[in-house]
Amino acid sequence: MMKNRWRQLCLFMVCLIAVFHVSAINIIPMPAYMEKGDSTIICNSFRIKAPKSLSGEVVLLKEALSAQGYAIGDGIKITLSLDKKLPSESYDLRISCEKGIEIKGGDASGVFYGTRSLLQLMNASSKSGILECLHIQDKPRYGWRGYMLDESRHFFGVEKVKQLLDLMAYYKLNKFHWHLTDEPAWRIEIKRYPLLTTVGGTGSWSDPDLPAAYYTQEQIRDIVSYAAARHIEVIPEIDMPGHATAANRAYPELTGGGTPEHPDFTFNPGKEEVYAFLTNVLREVSELFPAPYLHLGGDEVAFGIKAWETDSSVQDLLKREGLKQVKDAERYFMLRMADSVKMLGKKLIGWDELLDISVVQNNTVIMWWRHDRTEQLKKSVSSGFSTILCPRRPLYFDFIQRQGDKWGRVWNGFNPLKDVYNYPDSDLDRWKLSEEEERLILGIQANLWTERVQNENRLDYMTYPRLCALAEAAWSSREVKDFDSFCQRLQDSYRLFDQLGIYYFHPDIKEPQGPVRKEKEVPMDFRD
Repeated sequence: MMKNRWRQLCLFMVCLIAVFHVSAINIIPMPAYMEKGDSTIICNSFRIKAPKSLSGEVVLLKEALSAQGYAIGDGIKITLSLDKKLPSESYDLRISCEKGIEIKGGDASGVFYGTRSLLQLMNASSKSGILECLHIQDKPRYGWRGYMLDESRHFFGVEKVKQLLDLMAYYKLNKFHWHLTDEPAWRIEIKRYPLLTTVGGTGSWSDPDLPAAYYTQEQIRDIVSYAAARHIEVIPEIDMPGHATAANRAYPELTGGGTPEHPDFTFNPGKEEVYAFLTNVLREVSELFPAPYLHLGGDEVAFGIKAWETDSSVQDLLKREGLKQVKDAERYFMLRMADSVKMLGKKLIGWDELLDISVVQNNTVIMWWRHDRTEQLKKSVSSGFSTILCPRRPLYFDFIQRQGDKWGRVWNGFNPLKDVYNYPDSDLDRWKLSEEEERLILGIQANLWTERVQNENRLDYMTYPRLCALAEAAWSSREVKDFDSFCQRLQDSYRLFDQLGIYYFHPDIKEPQGPVRKEKEVPMDFRD
């Protein structure tokens, strides 16, 4: 009893002697509600109290505080708890002289996000160790707050992916879409078909002679577990029936042909062994990824579909099934693979081309990426599809960030920080969707295609700080968003990036700091 009273007295004295004022609440994304108190507390060490159900959140919080130089075991009390009255992913954070730091969450993810806000406050006050007494109530605007990394074109490896996941979690992003197969290389080990990686995993977009680089199933499980601890779902993409060149390089009997430039672009929809092969692949993939989704791509098949007009297996399929044209064979293929996905207990995700072949609405999520085809978005939501917004403009992070940048893509403009930040409000007003249609929008996602992203520096430069703008766009309501305030709060993120050795883009610096790597120009891919 005396020990507790002594601690309370010490805490009260700390509040009395702390006369410094922390002027800003430097949190990204901006919380829904904030109220500052009149007092401050000085933090040198912490003791954490939480139920066993939040042991994972405690471990990560201790690790992060220790990394910032704070002692763990005594000092200011941090209390973590669950409050079922709060919505999923929401949290309530209070800092007071009387009770120290209290974080309540509607679930474990809400508690986790509350600790990320606390860590951002600690990072902002790291020099003084002073925290303002305050009250924050916060919840996300969207349930889907995603980032996609293409590792078929260029491979980055376990440590870089984990660093990306750490920063996604720090800014409350919760979906990592992993593009693991495409034309240049196949990046995920499939035990039943080892040639997919030993042969299909060789090369990259810029160097076809590189030795095989891919993730073993053990590495996949490690990364998925690492992400789950940070409340991030990992959604794998196994592209089909187009973008299949790497798989067909390993198993040529699967090919449906393509174009002279890409002769093995498609899987063959007329061969039964193709469906057995891909279902076996998806079975192994589904066991590695507990998320309820499998992404099958389904995009840009038209770039290889002409070869089907003269393929005997495809022509036999058309006659056997009473199909009129090769486009019908594409629909037949996707419906069969959708059945495989459903059989595995997963939901199908695909790009918005799936709408062109009238894929069934049941058990399907659409990713709208063609910004110049607004009719695809309207078709998706009016047809009742759950839809994720990831349009090239402004959410393709391989697009340049300002006029004059040399490396990257341009599509009738570019994707600066402000455009990412203002999304989707700039378009929602224009689209005039009904309330029911707007409810079908699960959230937003940025995509980084890596044809021009040949090394880690380039990955960093194209991702940060646009990842921060994406996070606030996906989490914060339009009522609390303010770009000028965001830019001020970014200063702490820049310091964090410096500490982590991240080679980021700075909008106020014409030339980025650090070594500049020369990269040769490479041709545009189909997505341009």
